[in-house]
Amino acid sequence: MQEYQNFNLIEQITRNDGSKYFELGNIFLNGRAELAAERGFIQEVRILELNIPRSTAVKTYEKYINENYEFPDVNFDHWEEWDKPAGKIQTAFQEILRANHIN
Repeated sequence: MQEYQNFNLIEQITRNDGSKYFELGNIFLNGRAELAAERGFIQEVRILELNIPRSTAVKTYEKYINENYEFPDVNFDHWEEWDKPAGKIQTAFQEILRANHIN
């Protein structure tokens, strides 16, 4: 069983087509994103905000990701962009960005 991941930073990820999106993560996941960039799965990852507050919105999104996605080990062979379904999850994510003055 994988370890539960707490999120404490916001990243901007640049896809290979040049488009960008925001994601929550932590130092472990940021390291995986950097490795994904080195392997050519994404163009770039940039940390925009460190030590974001552990709000209810962060806890809601964090719980959804931990329950629905596997975190990549060092031998991953693709980059998986996390879905943010309409409703509670998308609302929580947008609130996190708003509270941290991003977007």
